Amino acid sequence: MAGRINDDDVKAVRDAVPIDAVVSEYLQLRNAGGGNLKGLCPFHDEKSPSFQVSPGKGLFHCFGCQEGGDTIAFVMKIDHLTFSETVERLAAKAGITLRYEEGGYNPSHQRGERIRLVEAHKIAADFYREQLNGPEAEIGRKFLAERGFDQDAAAHFGVGYSPAGWDHLTRFLRGKGFSDKELISSGLSQDGRRGPIDRFRGRLMWPISDTSGEIVGFGARKLRDDDNGPKYLNTPETSIYKKSQVLYGIDLAKKDIAKASRAVVVEGYTDVMACHLAGVTTAIATCGTAFGNDHIKILRRLLMDNGSARVIFTFDGDAAGQKAALRAFEDDQKFAAETYIAIAPDSMDPCDLRLAKGDDAVRDLVEPRTPLFEFALRQIVGRYDLETPAGRAAALDEAAPVVAKIKTSSVQREVAVQLAGFVGILDQEFVVHRVNQLAQWARGRGDQRGSAPASSRGGAQHQQVQAPKAPQGPALNLRSPAHRTERELLKLALQKPALVSPAFDAYGVDEFTAPPYAAVRQCIAEAGGAELGVAETREYLVQVLDATPDDTVRKLVTELAVEVFHGKSIDETYAGQHLVNVRLRAVDRRIDDVQSSLARLGSNVAPDHLAAAQNEVWVLQQYAQSLRSHGADAL
Repeated sequence: MAGRINDDDVKAVRDAVPIDAVVSEYLQLRNAGGGNLKGLCPFHDEKSPSFQVSPGKGLFHCFGCQEGGDTIAFVMKIDHLTFSETVERLAAKAGITLRYEEGGYNPSHQRGERIRLVEAHKIAADFYREQLNGPEAEIGRKFLAERGFDQDAAAHFGVGYSPAGWDHLTRFLRGKGFSDKELISSGLSQDGRRGPIDRFRGRLMWPISDTSGEIVGFGARKLRDDDNGPKYLNTPETSIYKKSQVLYGIDLAKKDIAKASRAVVVEGYTDVMACHLAGVTTAIATCGTAFGNDHIKILRRLLMDNGSARVIFTFDGDAAGQKAALRAFEDDQKFAAETYIAIAPDSMDPCDLRLAKGDDAVRDLVEPRTPLFEFALRQIVGRYDLETPAGRAAALDEAAPVVAKIKTSSVQREVAVQLAGFVGILDQEFVVHRVNQLAQWARGRGDQRGSAPASSRGGAQHQQVQAPKAPQGPALNLRSPAHRTERELLKLALQKPALVSPAFDAYGVDEFTAPPYAAVRQCIAEAGGAELGVAETREYLVQVLDATPDDTVRKLVTELAVEVFHGKSIDETYAGQHLVNVRLRAVDRRIDDVQSSLARLGSNVAPDHLAAAQNEVWVLQQYAQSLRSHGADAL
């Protein structure tokens, strides 16, 4: 087995790769104040951003689902990698050569599976691109040219060609050190009679990348009549390629999607190329599957679901395109963005439109035209004879349940009024009432099927309090002045240790009344104390995280390390107030404990014990008075 990665190299990787740069490959981040950034959490569904990133500390934390950690933890979680795989990937990005403590240099065949499969795809993409320049690929170059794509366009999108022979790529990758098992697992090869053969042969090849830009699969277009396979053949489902979780072109479009708050969903690889070359650089496409929930999640994280966000679908005007549009409308309510549909004249797709009418026509096509809900409803009611009462009634019967799925009541009413107009029913309130009845019935049926009662469906804010399992003891109560003060002091110790050092390091674990906070205090002590963080905050936080006993405490540490402070001015005065308040409450509790003990013992207390207890109470009372009078100077 490969050795353990050298600790200094792990630290170098953490320091070299900014967490905000890594996270920004998966979601849009905006200023959250206090040097922090925020975005929609990639680990759970939410409507408003509760996911925060602290570039200065190298940490992230979601206040909705409680996920948190450093850059390595983020990549491990989002891409389902092991620790070693994650460090290796980040090291490659930073140009750092890793050392391994048991045996030194790490042989390539011992590296993590995902790293190996991604590397195989990268080499395959380079191989296919090179093949596109050869004589056999003339048919592929002709196909591209006939659709308006020159050599530069092909290079920009990484388009390549797979040779028509049985095992050209397979033999090439074997020569690069990949095993037959890896080639089959990657989906680049498949089992043949005498061993692995190429999955893609004699086809035009489009590399498919994930949001981070790593190639995880391919889309292959048939070029010859004697090819008995499907018109488009995609990589099969593998450990790194899930067709429901990838969008072609997302690596090229993500920055402009975030910047413009607009995404254009087209149907094919050449449509993405045509849009980008025409200046519509927010175009993406699904890869051999319908646009679904996981695709929506990808876009929502980039769009941030603000009020101006727009998603524009460009479906063909044929029956299949209309069906796709209706299917997209079913998921419409999962967007906070406004959704539209754009259908070109003569039902041309963007690639054909660019050929026929030029780049301007493509740009004009995707300007918002028809709201998706309007298109979907018109498609439904268009199937009926609206000149007859029976036809209007039938159209309403099919369309009303669709409108009833709209969750926002004000939007639901507005669309119901428009539906009345589409159908030709003059009594708008009748349609509104019908839709409302259907919505209430659906909600009632949902409760009967086992959904949680209203009192337990508190949304993200409710889950935020309930989700984490704190160490044994009373739950956190942020209405408690003591808990609020302890929380703020721990935030100071983690985020601004210079303001509380060295006084904080003299505080005992028992001075924190909430067990979760006591656990964090213990971790800080085991990491070397807050004074360690004065010189190097990031390394100090890493050591605190390493000292956590479990994920619950670890998540609380990341939460406290990125949470904003409640005060307006975070200075020595503010820090001193919290140091004094936590210590003063601890002193008062000790006085109460001693006096309660003496009261319980009554006359049975030994004289020497009584004298010692009375002296302790007197000393503590004097200390408490000094704290009240002189503040932090008395610590």
